[in-house]
Amino acid sequence: MYEIIDASLRAFVDVEPDSDFPIQNLPYGIFSTPDGGIRAGTALGSWVVDLQALERAGLLPTPSGPSLFGQASLNAFAAAGRPAWNAVRARLAALLSGSDARLRDDAQLRARALVPMEACTLHLPFEVASYTDFYSSEDHATNVGKLFRDPANALTPNWKHLPIGYNGRASSVVPSGHDVHRPMGQLPVAGGAPEWGPCRQLDFELETAFFVGPGTALGSRLAPDAAVARIFGMVLMNDWSARDVQRWEYVPLGPFQAKAFATSISPWVVTLDALQPFRVDAPPQDPLPLPYLREGDRHAYDIELSVELGTPNGVSTAIALSNFRHLYWTMAQQLAHHTSSGCNLRTGDLMGSGTISGPTPEARGCLLELTENGRRPLALSDGATRDFLQDGDEVVIRGHARRGALRVGFGSVRGRVLPATP
Repeated sequence: MYEIIDASLRAFVDVEPDSDFPIQNLPYGIFSTPDGGIRAGTALGSWVVDLQALERAGLLPTPSGPSLFGQASLNAFAAAGRPAWNAVRARLAALLSGSDARLRDDAQLRARALVPMEACTLHLPFEVASYTDFYSSEDHATNVGKLFRDPANALTPNWKHLPIGYNGRASSVVPSGHDVHRPMGQLPVAGGAPEWGPCRQLDFELETAFFVGPGTALGSRLAPDAAVARIFGMVLMNDWSARDVQRWEYVPLGPFQAKAFATSISPWVVTLDALQPFRVDAPPQDPLPLPYLREGDRHAYDIELSVELGTPNGVSTAIALSNFRHLYWTMAQQLAHHTSSGCNLRTGDLMGSGTISGPTPEARGCLLELTENGRRPLALSDGATRDFLQDGDEVVIRGHARRGALRVGFGSVRGRVLPATP
């Protein structure tokens, strides 16, 4: 099913050995330049390969009619499905390695199609149709349960039976580098009425997310093994969270404004094709889930995830190191459950993993866990401490997979906290 590029293949342009974007990756994104419109590209080392330029030159196997790559989103290409994805990926590997010499040997086309990444502005890769965030890390759910419930019964009774999630706001999904204003909200006051004011417990959440390719019909359901074919690719995600606002508002229907103000994602969508060399077993499930959630090919990916917190004085501290492989519920199970009621999927739907925590203290994926709800402030490199985020702080999430000499990365997603708007 997947178009896997041989690990020995090399691009005809120089790519740094530790680049997130070797020819084996070829993630998709949307970019613009001062002298050109917004269009689709793929990352190769420090270059953006202009897919619209290759399409116009007749080098990509795309159908006649409207351009797939001269658009402001990847939605049309994602909707085309797996056969189109495989054909384009195979052609790109040939063109960028030089085994198909038509790009390498055409100096004018190279000048148009290979754009220095520093000359590009990167945009949201998709027009986000809908956004759902799951709660798929057992370590995260357990840590939070111990903070707010009986430590001996940290998980809710339903947690190991279904992938818990909530429907968030597609309208406030923003690209990496977009600054985030501290939200206002109702804040709980012990023994009294709530107050209105700026959130005092602003947090990040270390997550990944995936975009849906072809949608489904209303009333249809997907089995996990069939759901995988609907996944176009993955990004890094920071689901900013107002913990004090959430604590007051979430009963009985779950989070609302506490998570509605911003969700940041990385610009490059890494395909599942690029991640196949890094497949690992997913955690065992006990008890066995109901039949509609059982997988014939249960797996995860060994993706290292890290978080740095930068303070206004310019000093950054590495504060968390986790891994995608820790997730109890897989992406396939998330989609299977999402459609189990007959809920339809749309191209461009964004599905978040939930906070990705691991079994060790440094693998906790948010300040709520790292500081035990503020009780143990985090020491930073410059001598400062943090219980929750302060104005001017910048959060940077990075991710990559590595096996031997092969490295496939996501780049980063970053965002800086601005004061609340008056």
